[in-house]
Amino acid sequence: MGSMDECINCSINSSSVSPMRGPKFLVITLLSVFLASVLLNEALCETEATIIHPTRSRSGGLLRKKTPAAAAAPSKASSISCDLFHGSWVYDESYPLYDSAGCPFIDPEFDCQKYGRPDQLYLKYRWQPTACALPRFDGGDFLRRWRGKKMMFVGDSISYNQWQSLLCMLHAALPDSNISVQKRDPLSTVTFLDYTVSIMYYRTPYLVDIVAESIGRVLDLDSISSGGIWLGADTLIFNTWHWWVHQGAASQGWDYIQDGGKIVKDMDRLEAFLQGLTTWAKWVDSSVDTNVTKVFYQGISPTHYQ
Repeated sequence: MGSMDECINCSINSSSVSPMRGPKFLVITLLSVFLASVLLNEALCETEATIIHPTRSRSGGLLRKKTPAAAAAPSKASSISCDLFHGSWVYDESYPLYDSAGCPFIDPEFDCQKYGRPDQLYLKYRWQPTACALPRFDGGDFLRRWRGKKMMFVGDSISYNQWQSLLCMLHAALPDSNISVQKRDPLSTVTFLDYTVSIMYYRTPYLVDIVAESIGRVLDLDSISSGGIWLGADTLIFNTWHWWVHQGAASQGWDYIQDGGKIVKDMDRLEAFLQGLTTWAKWVDSSVDTNVTKVFYQGISPTHYQ
């Protein structure tokens, strides 16, 4: 699993893009935050669940301190009034929402448990907003609500992680569902046929184009040619960041940068990132009908390679 940011799924006004920095967190729990913000349209926050906080004894053993959920969050809040993005991570014995060993969608390099991670405590945390409580993810309810719709993750391997994790959550809820799988580069699609719900991933690490020219591969900061494919989705979740600071042609995936009318061998990477993200934001403003399509931008994540 990839590690993510505190405010990873922020519903945006694309004219004011502001990627956020924060601690490392887990894909599976952040998907719960994102999915709640997409799916909820009435009262969010009535619960009698128990929040369990892990503590350590003097000998180092794990103890579990129980507190009522009501003490951590008011019992009433609407999706309009509830700020989903400020809160804390709380221990939950019922997590994780799926067993990676039973999910057919996880690539080997992202299956931490299969390949030797010795601990499992990191799987036991869920996000708890300060002002309200998120309902537990229900895969069947998700598919019923999303009948006939499409969701697309667009970006690098962080989006890929979230795409896989959501598919695992749905598969765990409905393991016998009829599905079709098309895995291609750059677009992969899994469709739950009984609901005609498609969950897609489009790989584009920079969001803007890399163009094959006679001089080599050119990262064009002002061009997005694949946007037409993205427009078919009812929800779009974008991310980009860590590729912008990769060094060396083999690692970064391009040989030159086109900055307006200039082609240069390199430039300040943060300036390049700003220009590329501005191009993306202008594309959202000019091309996406946000009355029809909901747009999210994921905040900056640390690298997830060791």
